[in-house]
Amino acid sequence: MGLFIIIMLYTNRTLTFTDTEIYYEDDGKFEVMMDWEDSIMQASANYVCENGGDILEIGFGMGISANYIQANSINSHTIVENHPQIIEKLNIWAADKPNVTVIEGDWFEILLTTDKLSTYDGIFYDTYGDEFYVDLKDKISDLAKPGCKTTWWNNVSEENNLMGIEDIVYEKMTITPPNNSYFNHDYYYLPKKQY
Repeated sequence: MGLFIIIMLYTNRTLTFTDTEIYYEDDGKFEVMMDWEDSIMQASANYVCENGGDILEIGFGMGISANYIQANSINSHTIVENHPQIIEKLNIWAADKPNVTVIEGDWFEILLTTDKLSTYDGIFYDTYGDEFYVDLKDKISDLAKPGCKTTWWNNVSEENNLMGIEDIVYEKMTITPPNNSYFNHDYYYLPKKQY
């Protein structure tokens, strides 16, 4: 119950958007996403798009990875987002992109209660304050076509499989993030899983 309250608090928070970050304030500044992640978002997008086809992106944030996904040769791009302010920006971004489908809400509840999600050739999971991240291990394979390439935000600066998903390889990336509230390491380990 405690985690659910924290997550609900996130989706009810008022976010501030700048050219370089999304953040909220609550006894301090908490970044949701920052532009220093660009190289990680590009590598993630390029990996999940290696097969082309249909791509699922869970979490839109600043749209950095979405832009890189769109730069690949794909058929469709489904984006699930749960924060109302980010959904507004996502809908504006998607307005001129006919291969984009926006689904509003929590990915796990949508998967369990609707038929809006299908199966995909590539999946990128990068959310903030998602109470359902623990369910990704058991549910991601339900969303994956054979050969699907998947990755997710890895908040640990090592080859550590916090998600519990088997048969992962990692790409070690050198990064230089500014001081922030969520990731302050010199290396990022991009997880890669093919189903």
